[in-house]
Amino acid sequence: MPIPADPAGRETYLLDRAHVFHSWSAQASLDPLVISGASGSRVTDADGKDYLDFSGQLIYTNLGHQHPAIVAAVQEQAGRLGTIAPQHAVEARSRAAALIAERTPAGLDKVFFTNGGTDANEHAIRMARLHTGRYKVLAQFRSYHGGTQTSLNVSGDPRRWATDYGNSGAVHFFGPFLYRSAFGASTEAEECRRALDHLEQLIAMEGPDAFAALILETIPGTAGVMPPPPGYLAGVRELCDRYGIVLILDEVMVGFGRTGAWFAADHYGVVPDLLTFAKGVNSGYVPLGGVAISEEIAATFAHRPYPGGLTYSGHPLACAAAVAAITTMAEQNIVERAAQLGRDVLGPALRRLQAKHPSVGDVRGLGCFWALELVVDRETREPLTPYGTVNPAMAEIGAAARDAGLLIFTSMHRIHLAPPLTCTEAEIAEGIDLLDGVLDRADRHTRPTPTARIA
Repeated sequence: MPIPADPAGRETYLLDRAHVFHSWSAQASLDPLVISGASGSRVTDADGKDYLDFSGQLIYTNLGHQHPAIVAAVQEQAGRLGTIAPQHAVEARSRAAALIAERTPAGLDKVFFTNGGTDANEHAIRMARLHTGRYKVLAQFRSYHGGTQTSLNVSGDPRRWATDYGNSGAVHFFGPFLYRSAFGASTEAEECRRALDHLEQLIAMEGPDAFAALILETIPGTAGVMPPPPGYLAGVRELCDRYGIVLILDEVMVGFGRTGAWFAADHYGVVPDLLTFAKGVNSGYVPLGGVAISEEIAATFAHRPYPGGLTYSGHPLACAAAVAAITTMAEQNIVERAAQLGRDVLGPALRRLQAKHPSVGDVRGLGCFWALELVVDRETREPLTPYGTVNPAMAEIGAAARDAGLLIFTSMHRIHLAPPLTCTEAEIAEGIDLLDGVLDRADRHTRPTPTARIA
């Protein structure tokens, strides 16, 4: 992106490059887009150009940008009680916990607040270890649970490689993913059965009494938006019960309506022992995350202090934003709207793009949570980017989207789409039209095949 022409934007850019150390990036190669404002489904850069935001930022703007109810709630709370230590009881925190507990799967009635998703997963794993007296943690390849030490190392994501010293207690396994099956399956039912058999064999080989927890993204997010096949999560729940393993469902990215249900677990009728959340709980307006805790695990700490806490646990501003967000979603049927948009609008439109563009090998998603898997060859399913790498083709595709006025989330060889749950059908049609042009650019990187020529 060019340095902004606007003087204030230019100063912001230069100060950023001089002083801000960005995450997950080689600092010298960064060229950040300067954002000066946002509203609803759009953001505006320093020179006044508007972008339709289908990125979800990092998949948390469930109610879009500058939602008036959330902004007003934060302003009101700041004027009344801007901060207080977590040992006190305050209205915003109590109300947020109650609203969350009303919507989590049955029995998860206690809420431990954190500042975000990674520390939610850190604390969930700590709770499981203390509850069981065990140490090892099962986690999927193709998963991401956060950027701090334990959560990063249980992640099955290549970003862990640089700091994975083999001491985290993580044991990784393959989850179901029919498009790139590790089990040679040809149907979803076969993939489900073989994935569960693989998991049980791994537990047996590693020692059934060794595992404190099994942590799963209910629907993996950054790793590819892969809804599990029917029966898989129920099968995992049964294995955890059989071997005394705490089941942690990571709903940091998919919770609070993103998939067309309050929690993605609702699609599958599975109740975990611990459920982690963040992001969509208040659309990211103020950092907030947490762990919803089962009665059995909460009882472990009824008379035994829980050895963990955070200075800003349940910060009043963050919790006020959560109360406003959850209340707005409930009153305006936002969750049901997300389900309808995915079923009737986004899903069909993305599948039409798949039929048109040979670069789109697969389309997956629910609600307002989708991914397009880009390939160079539909027949071989060779990804546009090798696993764990970034190549110029994906950078070109991301730049083409920005040039067109569309913000997307890219991960390896995929385009992820997470528009606000409040976006209009006209905005979705606009975004699909812009994406159509972006995929023309992706098509240039495919190899001609009979399938591609027909498409």
